[in-house]
Amino acid sequence: MKGLYCRASASDAEPEFVIQDTKLPEALGSHQVRVQVKACGLSPLDLKVLKPKDLIPVGREIAGVVLQVGDKVSFFQTDDEVIGILPLDSPCSGLCDTIDIDEHLLVQKPEKLSSVCVAGGLRDGLCAYTALHTHAHMAAGHTLLVMDGASSFGLMCVQLASYHGVKVLTTSHTPQTHTFLEQLRPSVGMFSKVIPVYKDSSDLLSVVLEETGGLGVDIIIDSGVRLQEESSEGMKLLPHKHDIISVLGVGGHWVTSHKDLQLDPPDCRLLHLKSASVTFLNSEVWTMSSAQQGRYLHILKDIVEKMSTGVLRPQPEEAVPLYEATVAMETVQRQQKKKAVVQL
Repeated sequence: MKGLYCRASASDAEPEFVIQDTKLPEALGSHQVRVQVKACGLSPLDLKVLKPKDLIPVGREIAGVVLQVGDKVSFFQTDDEVIGILPLDSPCSGLCDTIDIDEHLLVQKPEKLSSVCVAGGLRDGLCAYTALHTHAHMAAGHTLLVMDGASSFGLMCVQLASYHGVKVLTTSHTPQTHTFLEQLRPSVGMFSKVIPVYKDSSDLLSVVLEETGGLGVDIIIDSGVRLQEESSEGMKLLPHKHDIISVLGVGGHWVTSHKDLQLDPPDCRLLHLKSASVTFLNSEVWTMSSAQQGRYLHILKDIVEKMSTGVLRPQPEEAVPLYEATVAMETVQRQQKKKAVVQL
Protein backbone atom coordinates (compact mmCIF):
# COMPACT_ATOMS: atom_id res chain seq x y z
CA MET A 1 0.00 0.00 0.00
CA LYS A 2 1.45 3.36 -1.06
CA GLY A 3 1.11 6.80 0.51
CA LEU A 4 2.59 10.30 0.07
CA TYR A 5 5.20 11.46 2.57
CA CYS A 6 7.41 14.50 3.10
CA ARG A 7 11.13 14.15 3.65
CA ALA A 8 11.98 17.42 5.40
CA SER A 9 15.47 18.83 5.04
CA ALA A 10 17.47 19.99 8.03
CA SER A 11 18.49 23.08 6.05
CA ASP A 12 16.22 25.67 4.44
CA ALA A 13 16.02 23.61 1.25
CA GLU A 14 12.60 22.78 -0.12
CA PRO A 15 11.07 19.61 1.35
CA GLU A 16 10.97 16.52 -0.85
CA PHE A 17 7.70 14.64 -1.40
CA VAL A 18 7.90 10.91 -2.09
CA ILE A 19 5.50 8.01 -2.65
CA GLN A 20 6.37 5.39 -0.03
CA ASP A 21 5.13 1.89 0.78
CA THR A 22 3.42 1.58 4.14
CA LYS A 23 1.75 -1.20 6.09
CA LEU A 24 -1.33 -1.21 8.31
CA PRO A 25 -1.28 -3.15 11.60
CA GLU A 26 -3.21 -6.41 11.35
CA ALA A 27 -5.24 -5.77 14.50
CA LEU A 28 -7.77 -2.90 14.55
CA GLY A 29 -8.06 -0.84 17.76
CA SER A 30 -11.26 -1.15 19.81
CA HIS A 31 -12.46 2.35 18.86
CA GLN A 32 -10.86 2.47 15.43
CA VAL A 33 -12.45 2.34 11.99
CA ARG A 34 -10.75 1.01 8.85
CA VAL A 35 -11.60 3.30 5.93
CA GLN A 36 -11.08 2.87 2.20
CA VAL A 37 -10.09 6.36 1.05
CA LYS A 38 -11.94 7.76 -1.98
CA ALA A 39 -10.56 11.33 -2.00
CA CYS A 40 -7.97 13.27 -0.03
CA GLY A 41 -7.31 17.01 0.22
CA LEU A 42 -3.76 18.39 0.16
CA SER A 43 -2.90 21.50 2.17
CA PRO A 44 0.48 23.17 2.83
CA LEU A 45 2.53 21.58 5.62
CA ASP A 46 3.68 23.75 8.51
CA LEU A 47 6.98 22.00 9.18
CA LYS A 48 7.59 24.16 12.26
CA VAL A 49 4.74 22.59 14.24
CA LEU A 50 5.23 19.00 13.10
CA LYS A 51 7.46 16.63 15.06
CA PRO A 52 10.77 16.16 13.27
CA LYS A 53 10.97 12.66 11.79
CA ASP A 54 12.28 10.97 8.67
CA LEU A 55 8.96 10.82 6.82
CA ILE A 56 5.98 13.08 7.55
CA PRO A 57 2.58 11.80 6.29
CA VAL A 58 0.93 14.09 3.74
CA GLY A 59 -2.81 14.49 3.06
CA ARG A 60 -5.13 14.66 6.06
CA GLU A 61 -8.62 15.66 4.86
CA ILE A 62 -10.17 12.36 3.78
CA ALA A 63 -13.48 11.00 2.51
CA GLY A 64 -14.09 7.28 2.17
CA VAL A 65 -16.08 4.14 2.97
CA VAL A 66 -15.92 2.08 6.17
CA LEU A 67 -14.50 -1.40 5.58
CA GLN A 68 -14.20 -2.65 9.16
CA VAL A 69 -14.96 -1.42 12.68
CA GLY A 70 -13.39 -2.15 16.07
CA ASP A 71 -15.31 -4.14 18.67
CA LYS A 72 -16.27 -1.03 20.69
CA VAL A 73 -17.18 1.27 17.79
CA SER A 74 -20.73 2.59 18.19
CA PHE A 75 -21.02 5.43 15.65
CA PHE A 76 -20.39 3.56 12.38
CA GLN A 77 -20.88 0.28 10.60
CA THR A 78 -19.52 -1.33 7.45
CA ASP A 79 -20.24 0.52 4.16
CA ASP A 80 -20.94 3.87 5.86
CA GLU A 81 -19.57 6.86 3.93
CA VAL A 82 -17.48 9.03 6.24
CA ILE A 83 -15.31 12.16 6.25
CA GLY A 84 -12.72 13.46 8.68
CA ILE A 85 -9.33 15.07 9.26
CA LEU A 86 -6.40 12.91 10.32
CA PRO A 87 -4.62 14.16 13.47
CA LEU A 88 -1.14 15.69 13.27
CA ASP A 89 0.44 12.58 14.81
CA SER A 90 -1.22 10.15 12.39
CA PRO A 91 1.33 7.56 11.15
CA CYS A 92 -0.56 7.10 7.86
CA SER A 93 -0.83 9.33 4.83
CA GLY A 94 -4.37 10.15 3.76
CA LEU A 95 -3.39 8.98 0.27
CA CYS A 96 -3.04 5.36 1.38
CA ASP A 97 -5.74 3.10 -0.07
CA THR A 98 -6.81 2.10 3.43
CA ILE A 99 -6.26 3.83 6.78
CA ASP A 100 -7.15 3.23 10.43
CA ILE A 101 -8.62 6.19 12.30
CA ASP A 102 -10.37 6.75 15.62
CA GLU A 103 -14.17 6.83 15.29
CA HIS A 104 -14.28 10.11 17.27
CA LEU A 105 -12.54 11.92 14.39
CA LEU A 106 -15.13 11.00 11.75
CA VAL A 107 -18.68 11.98 10.81
CA GLN A 108 -21.15 10.60 8.26
CA LYS A 109 -20.98 12.00 4.74
CA PRO A 110 -24.35 12.96 3.16
CA GLU A 111 -25.10 10.83 0.09
CA LYS A 112 -25.48 13.69 -2.38
CA LEU A 113 -22.17 15.31 -1.39
CA SER A 114 -19.25 14.16 -3.54
CA SER A 115 -16.07 12.87 -1.90
CA VAL A 116 -13.92 15.25 -3.96
CA CYS A 117 -15.99 18.30 -2.94
CA VAL A 118 -15.92 17.55 0.78
CA ALA A 119 -12.22 16.60 0.83
CA GLY A 120 -11.38 19.90 -0.88
CA GLY A 121 -13.56 22.13 1.31
CA LEU A 122 -13.58 20.52 4.77
CA ARG A 123 -10.53 22.29 6.21
CA ASP A 124 -11.63 25.73 4.97
CA GLY A 125 -15.09 25.12 6.39
CA LEU A 126 -13.60 24.16 9.76
CA CYS A 127 -11.37 27.27 9.78
CA ALA A 128 -14.31 29.54 8.89
CA TYR A 129 -16.52 27.97 11.56
CA THR A 130 -13.75 28.26 14.17
CA ALA A 131 -13.04 31.90 13.30
CA LEU A 132 -16.66 33.10 13.17
CA HIS A 133 -18.40 31.00 15.83
CA THR A 134 -15.71 29.95 18.30
CA HIS A 135 -13.52 33.07 18.29
CA ALA A 136 -15.69 35.98 17.09
CA HIS A 137 -19.09 34.83 18.49
CA MET A 138 -20.81 35.96 15.30
CA ALA A 139 -24.46 37.03 15.54
CA ALA A 140 -27.09 38.45 13.18
CA GLY A 141 -26.64 42.19 12.68
CA HIS A 142 -22.85 42.15 13.10
CA THR A 143 -20.59 43.63 10.42
CA LEU A 144 -17.70 41.49 9.17
CA LEU A 145 -14.60 42.39 7.13
CA VAL A 146 -13.02 39.38 5.35
CA MET A 147 -9.65 39.98 3.76
CA ASP A 148 -9.29 38.31 0.33
CA GLY A 149 -12.84 36.97 0.09
CA ALA A 150 -12.09 35.11 -3.15
CA SER A 151 -9.64 32.72 -1.48
CA SER A 152 -10.98 29.27 -0.57
CA PHE A 153 -11.03 30.18 3.15
CA GLY A 154 -12.35 33.69 2.58
CA LEU A 155 -15.19 32.42 0.41
CA MET A 156 -16.29 30.02 3.17
CA CYS A 157 -16.29 32.90 5.68
CA VAL A 158 -18.36 35.10 3.36
CA GLN A 159 -20.98 32.38 2.78
CA LEU A 160 -21.22 31.25 6.41
CA ALA A 161 -21.52 34.80 7.74
CA SER A 162 -24.12 35.80 5.15
CA TYR A 163 -26.22 32.74 6.03
CA HIS A 164 -26.33 33.93 9.66
CA GLY A 165 -27.45 37.46 8.79
CA VAL A 166 -24.10 39.21 9.09
CA LYS A 167 -23.28 42.19 6.85
CA VAL A 168 -20.11 41.27 4.93
CA LEU A 169 -17.41 43.51 3.48
CA THR A 170 -14.46 41.94 1.69
CA THR A 171 -11.35 42.83 -0.29
CA SER A 172 -10.22 41.69 -3.73
CA HIS A 173 -6.56 41.27 -4.69
CA THR A 174 -6.83 41.15 -8.51
CA PRO A 175 -9.25 42.42 -11.17
CA GLN A 176 -10.30 38.79 -11.80
CA THR A 177 -11.16 38.08 -8.15
CA HIS A 178 -12.97 41.45 -7.96
CA THR A 179 -15.20 40.43 -10.89
CA PHE A 180 -15.82 37.02 -9.29
CA LEU A 181 -16.87 38.58 -5.97
CA GLU A 182 -19.10 41.17 -7.64
CA GLN A 183 -20.86 38.36 -9.53
CA LEU A 184 -21.30 36.49 -6.25
CA ARG A 185 -23.00 39.39 -4.48
CA PRO A 186 -26.58 38.84 -5.78
CA SER A 187 -26.58 35.22 -4.54
CA VAL A 188 -25.24 36.10 -1.07
CA GLY A 189 -27.86 38.13 0.77
CA MET A 190 -25.82 40.27 3.20
CA PHE A 191 -22.74 40.71 0.96
CA SER A 192 -22.55 44.50 0.72
CA LYS A 193 -19.17 45.72 -0.54
CA VAL A 194 -16.08 44.52 -2.43
CA ILE A 195 -13.01 46.74 -1.84
CA PRO A 196 -10.37 46.52 -4.62
CA VAL A 197 -7.14 46.83 -2.60
CA TYR A 198 -5.06 45.97 -5.69
CA LYS A 199 -5.75 49.54 -6.89
CA ASP A 200 -4.77 51.26 -3.65
CA SER A 201 -4.53 49.43 -0.32
CA SER A 202 -4.74 52.75 1.53
CA ASP A 203 -8.42 53.01 0.54
CA LEU A 204 -9.36 50.25 2.98
CA LEU A 205 -9.72 52.46 6.07
CA SER A 206 -11.80 55.19 4.42
CA VAL A 207 -14.12 52.77 2.58
CA VAL A 208 -14.82 50.60 5.65
CA LEU A 209 -15.51 53.61 7.87
CA GLU A 210 -17.83 55.07 5.21
CA GLU A 211 -19.73 51.76 4.94
CA THR A 212 -20.14 51.48 8.72
CA GLY A 213 -21.01 55.12 9.42
CA GLY A 214 -17.68 55.67 11.13
CA LEU A 215 -18.35 52.95 13.73
CA GLY A 216 -16.00 50.26 12.36
CA VAL A 217 -16.66 46.53 11.97
CA ASP A 218 -17.49 43.99 14.66
CA ILE A 219 -15.27 41.23 13.24
CA ILE A 220 -12.14 41.19 11.06
CA ILE A 221 -10.71 38.00 9.59
CA ASP A 222 -7.35 38.52 7.93
CA SER A 223 -5.36 36.47 5.44
CA GLY A 224 -2.01 37.83 6.62
CA VAL A 225 -0.81 41.16 8.01
CA ARG A 226 1.83 43.69 6.99
CA LEU A 227 3.84 44.54 10.10
CA GLN A 228 6.11 47.19 8.58
CA GLU A 229 5.40 50.11 6.24
CA GLU A 230 8.13 49.07 3.80
CA SER A 231 7.40 45.60 2.46
CA SER A 232 7.95 43.46 -0.63
CA GLU A 233 5.62 43.56 -3.62
CA GLY A 234 3.75 40.46 -2.47
CA MET A 235 3.04 41.99 0.94
CA LYS A 236 1.65 45.29 -0.35
CA LEU A 237 -1.84 43.81 -0.82
CA LEU A 238 -1.97 42.83 2.85
CA PRO A 239 -3.39 45.39 5.30
CA HIS A 240 -1.11 47.09 7.79
CA LYS A 241 -1.82 46.07 11.40
CA HIS A 242 -2.63 49.68 12.33
CA ASP A 243 -5.28 49.86 9.59
CA ILE A 244 -6.90 46.67 10.88
CA ILE A 245 -7.08 47.99 14.43
CA SER A 246 -8.36 51.36 13.15
CA VAL A 247 -11.35 49.82 11.33
CA LEU A 248 -12.24 47.59 14.30
CA GLY A 249 -15.30 48.77 16.19
CA VAL A 250 -15.84 48.98 19.95
CA GLY A 251 -15.83 45.49 21.46
CA GLY A 252 -14.71 44.06 18.12
CA HIS A 253 -12.86 40.81 17.41
CA TRP A 254 -9.80 40.51 15.19
CA VAL A 255 -9.15 36.90 14.16
CA THR A 256 -5.69 36.54 12.67
CA SER A 257 -3.82 33.76 10.88
CA HIS A 258 -0.50 35.58 11.30
CA LYS A 259 1.69 33.34 13.49
CA ASP A 260 4.34 35.98 14.20
CA LEU A 261 2.11 38.97 14.87
CA GLN A 262 3.81 41.71 16.89
CA LEU A 263 1.82 44.53 18.47
CA ASP A 264 3.55 47.68 19.67
CA PRO A 265 2.41 49.62 22.78
CA PRO A 266 0.41 52.17 20.69
CA ASP A 267 -1.44 49.29 18.99
CA CYS A 268 -2.26 47.73 22.36
CA ARG A 269 -3.46 51.06 23.74
CA LEU A 270 -5.83 51.50 20.79
CA LEU A 271 -7.18 47.96 21.26
CA HIS A 272 -7.62 48.68 24.97
CA LEU A 273 -9.55 51.90 24.26
CA LYS A 274 -11.89 49.94 21.99
CA SER A 275 -12.12 47.03 24.44
CA ALA A 276 -11.33 44.88 21.40
CA SER A 277 -9.67 41.48 21.26
CA VAL A 278 -7.17 39.62 19.09
CA THR A 279 -7.40 35.84 18.69
CA PHE A 280 -5.21 33.47 16.71
CA LEU A 281 -6.79 31.05 14.29
CA ASN A 282 -5.35 27.54 14.47
CA SER A 283 -7.83 24.86 13.43
CA GLU A 284 -5.39 22.10 14.45
CA VAL A 285 -6.33 22.54 18.11
CA TRP A 286 -9.49 20.48 17.57
CA THR A 287 -7.52 17.28 16.93
CA MET A 288 -4.57 18.15 19.20
CA SER A 289 -6.77 18.00 22.31
CA SER A 290 -9.83 15.91 23.14
CA ALA A 291 -11.13 18.55 25.58
CA GLN A 292 -13.90 19.63 23.17
CA GLN A 293 -14.32 16.47 21.09
CA GLY A 294 -18.11 16.62 21.06
CA ARG A 295 -18.12 20.22 19.90
CA TYR A 296 -15.62 19.38 17.14
CA LEU A 297 -17.83 16.58 15.81
CA HIS A 298 -20.87 18.89 15.93
CA ILE A 299 -18.95 21.46 13.85
CA LEU A 300 -17.93 18.84 11.25
CA LYS A 301 -21.54 17.60 10.98
CA ASP A 302 -22.84 21.12 10.55
CA ILE A 303 -20.25 21.90 7.85
CA VAL A 304 -21.07 18.83 5.73
CA GLU A 305 -24.81 19.43 6.12
CA LYS A 306 -24.41 23.03 4.92
CA MET A 307 -22.29 21.80 2.01
CA SER A 308 -24.91 19.24 1.02
CA THR A 309 -27.72 21.84 1.10
CA GLY A 310 -25.71 24.43 -0.87
CA VAL A 311 -25.29 26.96 1.94
CA LEU A 312 -21.53 26.44 1.74
CA ARG A 313 -20.12 26.01 -1.76
CA PRO A 314 -16.36 25.43 -1.77
CA GLN A 315 -14.29 26.59 -4.69
CA PRO A 316 -14.38 23.68 -7.14
CA GLU A 317 -11.12 21.75 -7.27
CA GLU A 318 -10.27 19.49 -10.18
CA ALA A 319 -9.22 16.13 -8.74
CA VAL A 320 -5.85 14.70 -9.75
CA PRO A 321 -4.94 10.99 -9.85
CA LEU A 322 -2.56 9.45 -7.31
CA TYR A 323 0.38 9.36 -9.73
CA GLU A 324 0.23 13.19 -9.96
CA ALA A 325 0.03 13.68 -6.18
CA THR A 326 3.75 14.41 -5.72
CA VAL A 327 3.76 17.24 -8.27
CA ALA A 328 0.45 18.58 -6.92
CA MET A 329 1.79 18.69 -3.35
CA GLU A 330 4.99 20.45 -4.44
CA THR A 331 2.83 23.15 -6.06
CA VAL A 332 0.66 23.47 -2.95
CA GLN A 333 3.70 23.76 -0.67
CA ARG A 334 5.27 26.54 -2.75
CA GLN A 335 2.07 28.60 -3.11
CA GLN A 336 0.44 28.72 0.29
CA LYS A 337 -2.98 29.77 -0.97
CA LYS A 338 -3.49 26.87 -3.36
CA LYS A 339 -4.77 23.42 -2.58
CA ALA A 340 -5.35 20.14 -4.41
CA VAL A 341 -7.59 17.11 -4.17
CA VAL A 342 -6.44 13.60 -5.07
CA GLN A 343 -9.03 11.05 -6.14
CA LEU A 344 -8.17 7.42 -5.38
